[in-house]
Parts: sequence; structure tokens; C-alpha cells
Amino acid sequence: MDSAAFLLLAFVNAVTLLQVWGTDNVTALYGEVIVIPCNGGAPAPADLMFVKWKYEKDDGTRGDLLIKQVSSVQATVQATDQYAQRVSIDANFSLLISQATLKDQKTFTCMVVSGSNLIEYPVSVLVYKIPSSVQIMDKSKVLQKDKPTMVGTCVAANANPATTFTWKKNGKPLLADGKAVVISSSIKLDPATGLSTTSSTLQYAASKEDFAAVFVCVSTHKLTNQEEELGPFPIYYPSEKVSLEIMSKGPIVEGDNVTLKCHADGNPPPSSFFFHIKGQKMPVVNSDNYTLTNISREAGGEYKCSLADNEKMEASQSIAVSYLDLSLTSSGKVVKALGDTFHVTIEKNASGDPEVSWTKNGKAMEGVKKLQFSKLTYADAGVYVCEVSMTSLTRRQSFELVVEGKPMITSLTKDRADDADSKVLTCEAEGVPEPNFQWSVNSTGVKSSHTNSKVTHKITVTPSVNLTVTCRVSNKLGEDTMTINVSSVFKEKTDKRDSQEDSEDQAKLIVGVVVGLLVAAAIVGLIYWLYMKNSRQGSWKTGEKELGTSEESTKLEDNNHAV
Repeated sequence: MDSAAFLLLAFVNAVTLLQVWGTDNVTALYGEVIVIPCNGGAPAPADLMFVKWKYEKDDGTRGDLLIKQVSSVQATVQATDQYAQRVSIDANFSLLISQATLKDQKTFTCMVVSGSNLIEYPVSVLVYKIPSSVQIMDKSKVLQKDKPTMVGTCVAANANPATTFTWKKNGKPLLADGKAVVISSSIKLDPATGLSTTSSTLQYAASKEDFAAVFVCVSTHKLTNQEEELGPFPIYYPSEKVSLEIMSKGPIVEGDNVTLKCHADGNPPPSSFFFHIKGQKMPVVNSDNYTLTNISREAGGEYKCSLADNEKMEASQSIAVSYLDLSLTSSGKVVKALGDTFHVTIEKNASGDPEVSWTKNGKAMEGVKKLQFSKLTYADAGVYVCEVSMTSLTRRQSFELVVEGKPMITSLTKDRADDADSKVLTCEAEGVPEPNFQWSVNSTGVKSSHTNSKVTHKITVTPSVNLTVTCRVSNKLGEDTMTINVSSVFKEKTDKRDSQEDSEDQAKLIVGVVVGLLVAAAIVGLIYWLYMKNSRQGSWKTGEKELGTSEESTKLEDNNHAV
């Protein structure tokens, strides 16, 4: 009997001993090798004859795969269909199927034939396929307020079993209610591979508070879970309120440029408006402002703006224009006479109550609101500025007051010059216009100074005789004169010198007289001594004639008596 017949006989005889165990489950990965253990991988019986693998076809019939005899090294492949090139067996009698597909999801049976028994171990195979990708499709850029808007579609392609999806907003699950939350799911099978592509679409009716919301698509599979994030999204909604803003940092002043800005709370903000300017409707496109240039006082009043696509949505604001006019009854150069009465009237036109102040020659005139002079003096002359201010408005007007008067000499003095040979005459006068000076004498070293209405004029003279000098001042309004006596500087010198010489001569005369008297006394004494000597000798008694004449004798006697 050949081996095939023997096997067949053994198989037939063993039929009466057939046992079938419960079905086990094996999970395999798509495209990988399916490993199906025989009897859960338990050791084979000691009297094992052979192991045979078979499977159940789609039509319910049995299909043989391979047989492995204990006495044979190689297994014999019996399959003639798709498994012919894909099946093999390992040392533990586990069935190996390469390149797993979903068509391999069926029951495979391991039949163990021993000398004493025949047992079958069925195994059910499941083939899992992780999604090849999880993607967000049709992602929206914006959401609409109170209107279901596409958020996005989550797609998991080529999976087995099919992927399921859930949606979350800010970490919390979203439940479909058919109004604010609408979730649509679908599954498509690839007829060639049997793999499933699952998609889930979320529509959401947003509120204004959802501007920062983050949506998450969660894909769930037997072998893996993934999350894909969407958002945040801008929330679009129509305008519910319009406001008009006057773009001005302070009070509006006549002549300013004033910008009106129209604002609506819609998103995106409206780009077109109507500005209602004094009865005229001015369209503005791609802008939200309108500028009034060089605004006038007549432009004050109510202004409006509205949406270009909904004029019922409008807002209004009132504009008050500040203005200030100032004029004085005097301007430019004002000439008045000394002692005149002078009043300046302020004429102003303002939108409020302005403050008035005055300055004279740049210095504030404290407490002065009205400029009034009952009797003008030279000190009242100057440049006057009237300033009127209100809020951010200031106006100024000025004039120059000139007080004119006939010149008047206030003093005429004389002083000795530094060289002591000349005299300086100083004539001081007051008057406007500035007076001219004339002197009645020729002079040198003329000096003049002028301060406001006061004028000083100095001359230097060297008079050789006593003089009466006249200072004359004049302007277009009149003249004034004053005189002064000036003595000769030479006579003063001579008088002084003669007085000194007389004193010296008197001293010399006194000394000379004393010396002369002493000499005369000596001479007389000598003559007297000689006379007495001769008298003792008796010259007179002898009758001798004297040498002198009678006149000389007489003189001699007179001299003696004089002494």
C-alpha cells in the first residue's frame, strides 16, 4: 500500500475519533504576515502523524491549504487559488500567510492527526489597518454668528475597522443638536481593498464669545487615536450699533480741520458709510472718516453717519465751534499831546466769555482791564498789547502810544573839567519829539544822551573872559531857554598868582625894612661916635671950618633927629 493510500485509510479510520475545539481569534496587520498558531501554539501529540491546514471559502465550502507530515521535511501545498503562493508552515505547525488583506478575514482550521486521535482547531482571523492619514478638509476661514457655518471636515482614509470621530470645542465634547451644532458622518469602502474611509463634518453657529474658540477633531481606531486642531476663527456678524466720533484733542476752534470717524461694531467692520453734512449726504468708500477743512463758526451743529448698506443704522454728534474776534479803537502809531485824555475801547466777538489782559513794553499791567488816561504824561508812552483768551483761542492787538510835548529845560549846570583849564556845561531838558540844542558859545567835546523823553547835552568851554551862556532847546512844538554865568579861567589864575606875589613882596619888604633900619642905625651910630670924638678934641672950638656946607649940616642934624 502506497503512502497516499495509507494516509487516506488512516484518515477514514480516524473520522470516528474527530474532535473540534472552540474557535480562537487572531489579529493581523494589513500587508503583514499573518501567523495563525495551531492549538494555540501547544506542543504536538507524541504520536503525531501529520498536520493539515484548511479554510472556509466564501461560498461555505472547504478549501485545503497545505499538509505537513512528521516524516517529511517539507510541507505539501494543496491550495490552487490565491493562497498557493502565500501560505507556509513553521516548526510549531503555525500557518503563515504573507501580505495580509481583508479577504483573509475568515476561519482557518488546523487539523491534527495522531495515531489515536484527530482534532481540529478553528481560528478566526481579523485584519486591522491603521488609517493611512487623518486630514482636515474644507476648513473654514471664518464663522458666522448665529448661523451654522462649516468648521471643517475630518477624514480618516483606508482603515479597518472604520475610524469613528468626535468633536470638541475648547476641550469639551460637542453634541449635535441639529441647530447650533450639526455633525454629518459618512463611510466609504474601497471595493478593491475593502478598506474604509470615514469623514465627519462639523457645522457650528458661533457667538461673539467664540472668537478665541479652538475646535478639535478626534479620530478613534482600534489601534490608534489622533487629534487634529482647528481654529481659532474670526467671528463674522452684522453691525448692531453705529457710533460717530469727533477726532479732536480739545475744543474745536474756528479754522481747524475736524475729522469725523464713523464706527460700527460688525465684524468685519463696514468699509462704506454715508456722512450727513449740513443736509448733504456724502458717500465714503473704503474709509470710515470724513474731514471738515478750515471749519467756520457757522459749521457748528449736528452731524450724522450711517451704514452705506443700511441707512437706518446711524449715529449723530453735535459740534461746537469756538471763535474769538478782537479789535481796538486804536492801532498802529497813536500820537497824543502831553496832558491829553486818552481812552482805548476793546471790541470783541466770542463764543464764550474771554479773559482780557494788557502789557506795556512787554511787562504785564496787573489788574488793568480797560486802558484809560485822564492826563497823559511822557511815562505813559510805549507799546501796548491787548490779549484776549478763551479756551485754546488767543487774539492780540497792539498799538504804539507816543506822547508829544513842548521841550522844557529842567536844569543847566557847570563843572570844572578834569584838565582844570575848561568847564563842562550840562543842559538837561524834557520833550517829545527829541529837542535840538543850541548854545550861545562855541564849544568842544559835545556829548548827548536821550532816554525816553529826557535829553542831556554837554559841552566843554574854555572862556578867556567872564561869559553869560544860553542853552536853547526846540522841537516842532516850541522852545525853551536858560542862561548861566561862567567866569574866565584865566582871570582866576591871574588873581591867584597876583595874590601869591603880593604876599611874597610884603614879606620881602618887611625883611628889607628891618635890614635897612639896622644899617641906618649903624651908620648913624658911627657918625655920632666920630662926632663925639672930634668934639672932645675941640675942633669946633678952634674955629676950624667944617668940610660940609650949611645944607649938609642941616641935613645931618635932621638925620640925627630922625634917628
